Amino acid sequence: MTDKLVEALEQLGRERGLDREVLINTLHVAFLSAAKKTFGYIIKASSLEIKEDADGHISVNWIKKVVDDPKEFFEIDLKTAKKIDPEVKLGDEVKVALSPADFTRTAAQTTKQIVIQRIKEAERDNIYKEIKKKEGDIITGNVEKIERNYINILLGKVEGVLSYREQVKNEKYMVGDRIKVYVVEVVKSSKGLQVKLSRSHPGLVRRLFELEVPEIGEKTVEIKNIVREPGERTKIAVYTKNANIDPVGACVGMKGSRIQAITKELRNEKLDIIQWSENDTEFIIHALSPAKITRVILDRETKRALVIVPNDQLSLAIGKKGQNARLSARLTNWRIDVKNEDEFKEVQRQTLSKIFKDNPDTQEDVSLSSLEGIGEKTIHRLEAAGMHNLSDIKKAGIEQLETIEGIGKKTAEKLLHMAEENTGTEKQEPEAEKEADDKKDDNSGAEFNK
Repeated sequence: MTDKLVEALEQLGRERGLDREVLINTLHVAFLSAAKKTFGYIIKASSLEIKEDADGHISVNWIKKVVDDPKEFFEIDLKTAKKIDPEVKLGDEVKVALSPADFTRTAAQTTKQIVIQRIKEAERDNIYKEIKKKEGDIITGNVEKIERNYINILLGKVEGVLSYREQVKNEKYMVGDRIKVYVVEVVKSSKGLQVKLSRSHPGLVRRLFELEVPEIGEKTVEIKNIVREPGERTKIAVYTKNANIDPVGACVGMKGSRIQAITKELRNEKLDIIQWSENDTEFIIHALSPAKITRVILDRETKRALVIVPNDQLSLAIGKKGQNARLSARLTNWRIDVKNEDEFKEVQRQTLSKIFKDNPDTQEDVSLSSLEGIGEKTIHRLEAAGMHNLSDIKKAGIEQLETIEGIGKKTAEKLLHMAEENTGTEKQEPEAEKEADDKKDDNSGAEFNK
């Protein structure tokens, strides 16, 4: 019986991929339990020896003590012991092969039940370890059952659940369909193995790009961020330190081959590949593509960005139902407010009007960045010289303004004129004199928005 049982277990282990150690431990627990059932008391674990020899054969032995008058099961008389080992003496221990006669019928049934239970537990552990490795990865399965709030996906020996929340609303499935799913979480509980799957998780897009784009898989191109509205649109920001590689081009592939393969898997979901930049202004401009951007004003303290676009680009920048602006904000981690040029001029007019009306004594302290017509480079030059508002410009005068690198006479006069105009003390200048100065100006190239 013992040899047949061991042989059957060995075969079962090979079929189900169980470790030899698991088989040996299973036998040990089963035989000790059977001995307890037979003899009515707990048997020491050290009294039972189960080991594997060099040839892979498993042997099962009782360890018995040699005595004159054996009274317990784990005792043996000297005469019987010498048949096993001629050199044995009183007080020694001998190994006696386990026999079916050692157990009652009930104990044998107990052994069988324990072995079956242990094998099932070991098999579940193996399945858990295998599927756990897939957590955060893509796996392919077959649609097995479709319910109102979830879909069961057969993943080899285990079932996964694609809940309603993790589905994409415009994707439809039939029983038997073979689909790729993202393994969100694998949990082993009292209810059994629970595998949470997703088709809407951004991780699905990330892994598809890692599998389809070698540069991403090799980490030459890095995915900085992914934001997604499942089934409709995804924006992915990519970056590389290698100046010889175009990260966007690498993701798109020759004639769009790579991006087309991913789009097909996502059932024609739109994909925007964005080049990441550590410069926040550049990153926001890239994120809002394909819309053209006129200007970006950042408030770093509140992480808000005001984006100005040409009048005919507003709907493109915002996108259908605000989708483009919404995804861009999530991608860049900036709160983005998009306005066209006409709207921006009106905001400026209202802001200045309110400042002059509500604060007549401090109306000269108007921030340079809030005014239309002063470019960012010019603002940086003025701020570097300690001029942060209109009051500073008026105090400085033309002569001091001309000493700033990159600001010539014409630019200085325009800045002073702007300061006087916005504080209600505009200085009139004869038209003929203006034209003469324009011709003589060094045209220094300070940046103004037209």
